[in-house]
Amino acid sequence: MNKAIFLDRDGVLNPNVYNPETGEYESPHYPENFALYTFAEKSLQMLKCAGYIIVLVSNQPSYAKGKASMENILAIANMLKDWSDEHGVLIDKFCYCYHHPEGIAPEYSKVCECRKPGTLFLEQAKEQFNLDPAQCWFIGDRDTDIECGRKFGCHTVKVNSNYTLYDAVKMILEETE
Repeated sequence: MNKAIFLDRDGVLNPNVYNPETGEYESPHYPENFALYTFAEKSLQMLKCAGYIIVLVSNQPSYAKGKASMENILAIANMLKDWSDEHGVLIDKFCYCYHHPEGIAPEYSKVCECRKPGTLFLEQAKEQFNLDPAQCWFIGDRDTDIECGRKFGCHTVKVNSNYTLYDAVKMILEETE
């Protein structure tokens, strides 16, 4: 069986962006606001060298909530995929949930199984890549990320402005040597 790292996107690979309308830091709503952390490439390369499959699992409800166009959300997703491909396919699978139970866009306003802390995307990756959850990790910046990983049966690491993806990767590699 194989091992994987499940990653959230916003707050892990890239900084959240201040939204003056809500007064909160959120996912970027425009491609020009999307930028990866400087340590993202090295962190993912270290994981790939250690034999991990990398699966991005991200809730992206901004369209459902009427905060961003689907065109912009998809453009940002494509920017990340292009970046990954240009650097040797650092991310093996991209899983995005565009739903929100309190959204305003009818086709995306619902309770679904793919929205974290739901484990649908992790279960699909398990089947696709023959993963052993006990050898997998979920790295995220929100409680829903950690809950998702725990429900799936993998290890979890919560990152923040003081404990970054790079720090989490070093810790994982030290613990699994």
